[in-house]
Parts: sequence; structure tokens; C-alpha cells
Amino acid sequence: MAGWTTGTCEANGIDMHYLRTGGDKPPVVLLHGLTANGACWAPLARALEKDYDVVMPDARGHGNSGAPDHGYRYDNLAADVMSLIDVLGLATPVVLGHSMGGMTAAVVASRNPKRLRGLVLVDPTFLTPQRQHEVYERDVADQHRRILNRPRQDHLAEMRGRHSRRSREVIELFVQARFQTSIRAFEVLTPPNPDYMQLINTLDVPSLLVVGDVKSVVTLEMAAELAGLNQRLEVVQIEEAGHGVPYDQPERFSAVVQTFLRSVTDH
Repeated sequence: MAGWTTGTCEANGIDMHYLRTGGDKPPVVLLHGLTANGACWAPLARALEKDYDVVMPDARGHGNSGAPDHGYRYDNLAADVMSLIDVLGLATPVVLGHSMGGMTAAVVASRNPKRLRGLVLVDPTFLTPQRQHEVYERDVADQHRRILNRPRQDHLAEMRGRHSRRSREVIELFVQARFQTSIRAFEVLTPPNPDYMQLINTLDVPSLLVVGDVKSVVTLEMAAELAGLNQRLEVVQIEEAGHGVPYDQPERFSAVVQTFLRSVTDH
């Protein structure tokens, strides 16, 4: 992360912390998932920083950003991102989001198509209403409380065992991020989510949907159905990757993202 800057700005009424690679290059904003933070994008940012100004914000309730008492729905998260883009003066960025960040990115793009150069959705939380309720009723927030009450080293060892193919750096970044996540952030799991079919139907920006092939939220069949709704949406499946596509197959994922970025920027 040498040469990168860290900053905090007021965005949509909260203090929003971000990492930034900088330079006079096309901007790319990377949005993380629930319990992650901007720093978790470090491996991808290193691959992109030569050609792009990569901005990695911490969502509200995550990392070093503010954690207000309420306001964690996707409408709030999307408004935070647009405010950050305005405050930092990012001209027509590409917005890329994973999981929760993917749904956030889709809402941003659906509302501000002329403000973006491109959109990358990485296994976003496109859940059916029934699946939303199932996730909500699992009480993931309670699981989070239990993790926070255990020694960090125990969670680190568990993550290394569970994700043996992921790099040591990524696992350590995720454990750090987990312990910086406010319990309030889990409000985002409260149904209903935005209607993802409607979001995709109304997208008017070059878009890429990236999914894995092992227990992805968005199955390949579902991705094909979404692509049928909008000719501006391209779908790429990365094999031997689960929901955490960017971390399970970082090199393949980076190559796919760079190909798309070159297609929508001046490179």
C-alpha cells in the first residue's frame, strides 16, 4: 500500500474513511461486502493502480467510517457512495461492488447512470424475498456478536482453516475488518432488499456481472436470466470460486476486471 493515501470526508452526513491509490487516471470505486472494509481490496487495487485511481471506502458501520445508530439500508449506502463521489470530485468513475457492495453499486448505477462510466457487480446480494427472510432469520448479527467475544487469534485460525486457498494477507485483512464491523451494520439484512430484477432492467451503463461456480448467490442460470433483461449486461463465470470470487481466484478475477475496465475507459 506504499504511496496510497488514507482520508476521511463527510459524505451524506457521516464520516467516511477511504484508501486511495491516486494519480491523474480514470477513477474506480471498490465497494466491499458486509463485515469487510476498503482495505480488503488491497490485492485488486495493486493490480489496478498503474492505470487507475482506485478508491476503497469503508461503508458506514465498517472499518474506520462512522457508525450512526440507524440508516443501514441500501438506499442509505447508495447515497453515501454518491456523496463520496461528489466530495472527492470523481469524474464518471467505474463502480465495482461485491456482495452487499454489489447491491449498493446496482442501486447507485440505476439512479445515476450518466454519472458512471461502468458498473461491475460481483456476486451481489440478489436474493429472492424468501431467501432474504431465511438469511435474516438465521440471525447473522448474533453470530457476529459471538465472534467479537472470542480472541481474535481464534477467529484467525478458524478462517485460515476454512479458507486454506486464500492468501494469508487477505485472511488477516478480513479478520481485522470483522473486528471493526459495528453490530448496527447488520440492519442491511432486514427485508425487503431492492428489487434486483427492476434494477437490472433499468440499468443504462456498461455493466459486468461476475459470479463463481460454487454456492454463489447468483447462479449461472439466474445470471443468464438477468442478462436477458438488459443487453448492456455481460456475464462472466469464474470457475473454482464461491461467493468470495475476488479472494478465491484473485488472478482470474483481476484479469476479468481489467478487460472490462479497458473496454469502458480510454486505455
